[in-house]
Amino acid sequence: MKLKNVLVATVASSALVLAGCSGGGGGEEKAPGADGETTATSLMLNWYPYGEHAPFYYGVQEGIFAEHGIDLTITAGQGSTKTAQAAGSNQTDFGWADTAAVMSNIDKGVKIKSLGVFLQTTPSAVQVYADGPIQTTADLAGKTIAVSAGDAPTTTFPIFLDRVGVPEDQVQQQSLDSAGKIAAMLSGQVDGLIGFAHDQGPNIANKSGREMRYLRYSDEGLNFYSNGLIANTSTIERSPELVQAMVDATRESFEAAIANPEAAVASMVGKDPQTPPESVLLQQWQETIPLLTTDNTEGMAPGVNSDEDWANTISILSDAGLTEAGAESSTYWDSTFTSNEE
Repeated sequence: MKLKNVLVATVASSALVLAGCSGGGGGEEKAPGADGETTATSLMLNWYPYGEHAPFYYGVQEGIFAEHGIDLTITAGQGSTKTAQAAGSNQTDFGWADTAAVMSNIDKGVKIKSLGVFLQTTPSAVQVYADGPIQTTADLAGKTIAVSAGDAPTTTFPIFLDRVGVPEDQVQQQSLDSAGKIAAMLSGQVDGLIGFAHDQGPNIANKSGREMRYLRYSDEGLNFYSNGLIANTSTIERSPELVQAMVDATRESFEAAIANPEAAVASMVGKDPQTPPESVLLQQWQETIPLLTTDNTEGMAPGVNSDEDWANTISILSDAGLTEAGAESSTYWDSTFTSNEE
């Protein structure tokens, strides 16, 4: 099976091998890195590569994944739902996906689990031009905002409006896909858009030459988990050593990218024709770094999650109708591979 937009992070010795989740085999599996060997392993992103993904490319370039016995191939995604389903059908060993989409797919029977959420403060925001008519949340009344039906920022938008005291019926919502939202913003057809501020905002600023303003959900006390690492439950059960190695390498790669942001984004240059310019990548990654913790995980390693944050996420997303109410965090998250002791 050919995967579109495959980005070869390292040169695999053969066609893409779905290590640890391809099924079959009777011998005992070696732990990754045993005898200095590496295991060909695939990761599907949530979208085309942007600044948030810099740690993966940097981790490959700096040999972090190889040190953990992983020969990593990174593929572009086309939305978190498709990534979650690809992981659920063993088309990729690991996925990088938005927690709302992961939870929704688990509710529908897709056999995946979160291995740890890295973007723990939601990047969801209303994004507007800084010199435009929307200066505060009160200014949203009477304006037209581009949205994408079914995604977490849009589905929780009514909760955000309620928190800031703006009646939902006073905001005109225009439903468009991701590219359509940006085009509508650039052409002046809408007053703003809803999405991930660390991704779309720097792109719009670069294309428009105008500074952006972000009305962040988290600033209004509305926070829920976003992107993180996922795997098929069969991979977790059959190849725990591979899963642990992937989690550890990802965490170390994030730490390295935080310490060396310019070098991290430079490692992405030329990897995909849809990757933004390096200056935009740097801004996107710099906007990502503050999203990696909450008050409950401040000072801990990237990807360490708290039960309280998971419970809060489940509560908010169930209120928005994105997932089932009353579920335990263990329904969605396998905490085996991360520790809050760091």
